[in-house]
Amino acid sequence: MINMVFLGPPGAGKGTQSTKLVEEFGIVQISTGDILRNAVKSGSELGKLAKKYMDEGKLVPDNVIIGIVKSRLQQDDCKNGFILDGFPRTIPQAEALDDMLKNELNIELTHIINLNVPDELIMERLTGRRSCSKCGAAFHIKYNPSKKEGICDLCGGELIQRNDDKEETIKKRLDVYHKQTAQLQDYYKRSGKYFDVDGTGDPEDIFERIKEIVK
Repeated sequence: MINMVFLGPPGAGKGTQSTKLVEEFGIVQISTGDILRNAVKSGSELGKLAKKYMDEGKLVPDNVIIGIVKSRLQQDDCKNGFILDGFPRTIPQAEALDDMLKNELNIELTHIINLNVPDELIMERLTGRRSCSKCGAAFHIKYNPSKKEGICDLCGGELIQRNDDKEETIKKRLDVYHKQTAQLQDYYKRSGKYFDVDGTGDPEDIFERIKEIVK
């Protein structure tokens, strides 16, 4: 059984590695962004509450997110195990999650994996991303360049850099990460289930490092 919290800065490769873990171990990836959107779409009480905050441009409160996570973890596909990706982000969220898992669901976290990637590499990975304005295909100016600069190989559309991938935005996201989420490393180190993983290099090599820990 694998019940994992996946930590790491934006652009660390958590999504790529989560996909590999899902395929290898038959567990589910739970992204808080996805389940928030699904809860809103479903029109559940918690979803309506979350929508109210989102419509007002406010952060969804921890107790609402915890309620939505709890509801997701009670679904049948989580029985074999899960990866929490993007949650918790703060110490209060981690404490609330621990309390909910222990006292309400009787579930124990088995691994807290932290992908370590230096800021300068994150910056290179994210600022180099380009997407097609027509078909949405993804490219990277260094790791996966298009044959003709600025032009999509698939449909000939213009390749653009999303606002999320601009240097100023990434700096802000990394600042938030270091101020808030990085504190979680100290919190989880006390659990005896925390593992630092080198998130640089070939994705297959990184996956092997994670697999060694999980197995």
